[in-house]
Amino acid sequence: MGTLLDNGIKPYNHYGAYLKQKYNGQKVFKVIVDGNFTCPNRDGSKGYGGCTYCNVDSFTPDTARKIPSIREQVESGIERARNSYGAEKFIIYFQPNTNTYAPTHLLKMMYDEALSIDPENTLGLSVGTRPDCLDFEKIALLESYTDRYDVDLEMGMESIYNDTLERINRGCSHDEFIKAMDMLKDTPLELCVHTIFGFPWETEEMMLKYADEINRFPQIKFVKLHHLHIVEGSIMGVKYKREPFDLFSMEGYTDFLSKFIPRLRPDLIIQRIFGIADKELLIAPNWGLPKSGIQTYIDKGLEARKVVQGSLF
Repeated sequence: MGTLLDNGIKPYNHYGAYLKQKYNGQKVFKVIVDGNFTCPNRDGSKGYGGCTYCNVDSFTPDTARKIPSIREQVESGIERARNSYGAEKFIIYFQPNTNTYAPTHLLKMMYDEALSIDPENTLGLSVGTRPDCLDFEKIALLESYTDRYDVDLEMGMESIYNDTLERINRGCSHDEFIKAMDMLKDTPLELCVHTIFGFPWETEEMMLKYADEINRFPQIKFVKLHHLHIVEGSIMGVKYKREPFDLFSMEGYTDFLSKFIPRLRPDLIIQRIFGIADKELLIAPNWGLPKSGIQTYIDKGLEARKVVQGSLF
């Protein structure tokens, strides 16, 4: 008979199953778009240097960045997804940097262009941003698309502790995250929150409390769970090379997730359960497996520990 996992049933609500059910089995693929945005803690609005875990190669000034047009990115992304993965439908995903960090009228032009490339097969719009780069006007713009598309607004919460956010040069407090949640209290947008586990000064008890904070906002529908990576070109990378500190092993991270996931609301959808970094940039932790291997290892570990999402909620 095999296990539930052998039959594609995971011990948590995973995004792949959600998409398959929602879109009647169609193969849905996210097409990533780089809108040539920056961040307020890079351009001097709030600070310079960006978050300490970020690779500085992405800090290239806008005038020097050579990227294809939005149309070229969407067309090539759709073609690649069809040819490589058999994708049938698409979600346009503005991912790199802060994708609401521009005047609203410019954002509208960019979103409209991306959504116009293949309208018959485009199901949704996903926009990644920071809590401090939202206002009612930008929220209204995103909400204006919800009569035609599923709109996913992804925000980096990272940590719930202001001390951590200051230490990583986030340039955004958790109070600003709460303010954004208040603005989005009754929104038709599908909210996704991104977290990072493993900052060396945060204890397991502190990290488990992330679940309580996420749970208290019913407007949150999705979560992305990442473990901390140390990458070349980052401030944290320089510090790690000088004085290494403890990071999650794959076994240790699986064990942590086995305690965290039961605390999450049972209705939340987990879009991602671990982070990945380019091999060329990764300093640590190197788990020695490809993405699919890490996914299988964690899923089997959670199943072996009899994890059930929401069982401790």
